[in-house]
Amino acid sequence: MNTERPVASNKARVVVAMSGGVDSSVAAALLVEAGYDVVGIMMRLWSDTLETAAPVVNRCCTPDQMADARRVADHLDIPFYVLDAQSQFREAIVQPFIDDHQHGRTPNPCINCNRKIRFGFLLQHAQALGAQFLATGHYARIRENNGSYQLLKGLDTSKDQSYVLYTLNQQKLAHVLFPVGEFEKAEVREMARQFGLPVASKHDSQDLCFVVDGNNKGFLQRYAGNGSASGPIVDQNGSELGWHDGLPFYTIGQRKGLGISSSQPLYVLRKEFSTNRIVVGPREALHENRLRVRDLNWISGTAVSDEREVQIKIRYKTTAVTGHIHLADKGEAVVKLREPVSGVTPGQGAVFYDGDVCLGGGIIADLHSSYTGQSLSTEESMGEH
Repeated sequence: MNTERPVASNKARVVVAMSGGVDSSVAAALLVEAGYDVVGIMMRLWSDTLETAAPVVNRCCTPDQMADARRVADHLDIPFYVLDAQSQFREAIVQPFIDDHQHGRTPNPCINCNRKIRFGFLLQHAQALGAQFLATGHYARIRENNGSYQLLKGLDTSKDQSYVLYTLNQQKLAHVLFPVGEFEKAEVREMARQFGLPVASKHDSQDLCFVVDGNNKGFLQRYAGNGSASGPIVDQNGSELGWHDGLPFYTIGQRKGLGISSSQPLYVLRKEFSTNRIVVGPREALHENRLRVRDLNWISGTAVSDEREVQIKIRYKTTAVTGHIHLADKGEAVVKLREPVSGVTPGQGAVFYDGDVCLGGGIIADLHSSYTGQSLSTEESMGEH
């Protein structure tokens, strides 16, 4: 029978990844109410050090956040522990974020964090504590069908987080719960009030947790090292329009903060590492009708059929578009879109859907050569095999 996994009453132990926010707190409360043996764990992650201030901590594990999580655990009468993950987070999340920017890519660290830290490092610790499940406050759902698991979009489509969860597999989904995925955000806040949780009116967190001042450029300037040499900004004809502060500090599709003037809005089209140039142009020049995807993960454990039609999200907050997957060698695929879209950015996730079902995804690879500035030929772009 094909059913969505309920939060059912039993005595199984479940570790809840607590952040001090509303969603993870309500997830814990629902599991307590359902009769699980609940343990709360909050991870202490890597801390940035600003040049003009003492060391500060990530936004998701500040002393205030930690105090809120502990207050919720006390209110629910569940054990609460803090797990030190600073070195793992620095190595697995922060350094790749820096390295990707230095090589012209714009990564989504949340995808990597879910793969390596939350559903890797933390899941292992949860199982070491004898937990059958790890639960989080993500807006997503899991459906079980005779021992096989599907990842579904959250019921609240405006909050759906399946995009950043596409790296999950069958083995991990068997041990994961998303209690709030069955509800709208407004319902979750109302449940927080009904449970009497001290974080019921707390605002949602925004931006990258490890960029403590919200300034991505400033963060990269502190850590990008030799990859931040200034260079020219040119139009598509090669005419110089201004100077950039360093290629790692810019992203494909960026319009603001370029420091150039023009009679029409100009956007970053590509970054040429061989010449240390940024090429800008009109918005329509950003449109692509194909993308190459690497490091594929199929949630079912089996790749979809070649040339299958799917819906694709190329960024977390974008609307899915229709396209066909063309499977290639080395765990890669080329996706041909039904209509051109803008915002295809190397380093971001490309996530595939069949309706509400998340099939899997991968990382957008370079369609243009960042090192030569030359477009790939049609045959190379489509990866014919």
